[in-house]
Amino acid sequence: MLTNWNILFWEYDFLSPNWLWLLAVVPIVIYFLLKKERNKHGEVKFSRNEKEQQFLATSWVVRLREAIILIYGLIMILFIFALAKPFHWNSQENFDENYKNGIDIIIAMDLSVSMLARDFEPNRMEASKEVAKRFIDGRQGDRIGLVVYAGEAYTACPATLDYNVLKEQIDQLDFETLEGGTAIGTGLGTAVARLRNDSLPSKVVILLTDGSNNAGDISPETAAELAKAKNVRVYTIGVGSNGEALSPVPTPFGIRYEYAPVEIDEQTLKKIADKTGGQYFRATDEKSLALIYKEIEKLEKRKMLDKQYKSEPPATPGAFLNWAFLFILLTWIVNYSVFKINE
Repeated sequence: MLTNWNILFWEYDFLSPNWLWLLAVVPIVIYFLLKKERNKHGEVKFSRNEKEQQFLATSWVVRLREAIILIYGLIMILFIFALAKPFHWNSQENFDENYKNGIDIIIAMDLSVSMLARDFEPNRMEASKEVAKRFIDGRQGDRIGLVVYAGEAYTACPATLDYNVLKEQIDQLDFETLEGGTAIGTGLGTAVARLRNDSLPSKVVILLTDGSNNAGDISPETAAELAKAKNVRVYTIGVGSNGEALSPVPTPFGIRYEYAPVEIDEQTLKKIADKTGGQYFRATDEKSLALIYKEIEKLEKRKMLDKQYKSEPPATPGAFLNWAFLFILLTWIVNYSVFKINE
């Protein structure tokens, strides 16, 4: 019990959740205790010198006594959570795993020439490929596919459980395979089309781009409507640092680099996400891009795995009791050292 200090209650389930109704009583108890404390008139008699009496009359001591009452409320909350018998499914080892509730995911990646901008290391495209592969490594039981787009779009890999093949396709991506431009609508529409009607109920598109729609026959709005009609959530990611970035400029003599403003149509990306029940993210470097994929993974993880447990998991209230007893000890020390109760 002493090794567990995690009281993030939203990470727990509860075997006896009805006890949690008592949480509604805690603010009432705290209110009356604070009111009683503020209405006290010094009824306790004790033998002290004048200096000690003045010390106990200072305003910070009053605040300290009010803080102790708040800690009493916190102790009550911790005991209530303990009574509700919290547990972690992850702590239960007696289960069978069933991935029938996996997710169909299509990653739609922008391969326009601007993805060679060097505000990521070594550039946006290579950083996006590496982060996407790490995201794939973290999935289990999900069919994941890859659509790439620039001025046009194509399916680089259909949704598959063979992640090695998928990552090989990502490694082979090159902006020279597509005509120029950024056809966000076409890329999204192609990704949605890859999610068949008979696929798993949970369907997701992760759309990554560093620009705005300037090509293709399908508008982003039309593609978003198509996604909504097929019950596909779209998470959109805008890739690019704030301000200016060292960006590629095609010339007759090849590509040269110069600083140019980063222009991402965030408004359109937000609309796509909002319309489909997804979320928009902005990645300004490789670290933030990796965190975005982790956030998407967290949002979808609850739909990923169906564990068939063979027995009821044990309650693990230890963390809540540990903190409760720690706060009890703290208040005891304050009461007996500062206020010298029963001395």
